[in-house]
Amino acid sequence: MNGTRTILAWGGLALAILVPFALAAASPLLAWRDPIYIAAGFAGVAGLGLLLTQPALAAGLFPGLSTLRARRIHRWGGVALILAILVHVGGLWITSPPDMVDALLFASPTRFSAWGVIAMWTLFGAAFLAVFRRRLRLRWRIWRLAHSALAAATVVGSVVHASLIEGTMEPISKAGLCALVVLATAWAVVDLRDWALRSRQDP
Repeated sequence: MNGTRTILAWGGLALAILVPFALAAASPLLAWRDPIYIAAGFAGVAGLGLLLTQPALAAGLFPGLSTLRARRIHRWGGVALILAILVHVGGLWITSPPDMVDALLFASPTRFSAWGVIAMWTLFGAAFLAVFRRRLRLRWRIWRLAHSALAAATVVGSVVHASLIEGTMEPISKAGLCALVVLATAWAVVDLRDWALRSRQDP
C-alpha cells in the first residue's frame, strides 16, 4: 500500500510538471522566437514546476521520504528555483533590455511584469532568510513565519504572473499547474506547526 502511494504521489507530480512543459514545447509560437528567449521561457516554466515541489516537500506530502531527506531536497530545490529565475530573467534581459528595465522599475505597461518582479524579490528574500538563518539569530517561530510569508508571496506573484501571460504554455494545463501550486502552498502553510515540531525532533 505504501509503495502504491509513493508511486502515485511521485507519478502525479511528474505529470503535473511534465505535461505543461511538453505542451509548451509543442507550441507553434516557438517558431518565431530565438533560442535565448525560448530558454528563458522554459526556465520560467521549470520555476513554476519547482514551486509545486517546494511546499509539497515542506508539508511532507510525499510518502517514502523522511523529514530529514525531504528537508534536504527542499533546500536543493530552493537553489534550483533561484537558478531557474536567474536564467529566466537573464535571458529576457539579453533579448530585450529596455523591457526588463521597465519591468524592474514597475514601469512596464504589461500587468504580468510587476507580478513577476514581486515574485522574484520575495523569492530572493525567502532564500536570504534560509541561507542566513543562524547568523540572523531570529527565533525559530519568527524565522518560520517570515520565510513562509515570503514563500507564499512568491507563489501568489508567480501564479498571477503566469496566468496573465498569453504565451507558449497551454492554458488548461497551465491553469491546472497553477491551481496545484496554490493548493500545495496552502497545505504547507496550514501544516507549518507540525512541520516545525518534526524539524525540531530530527537530529
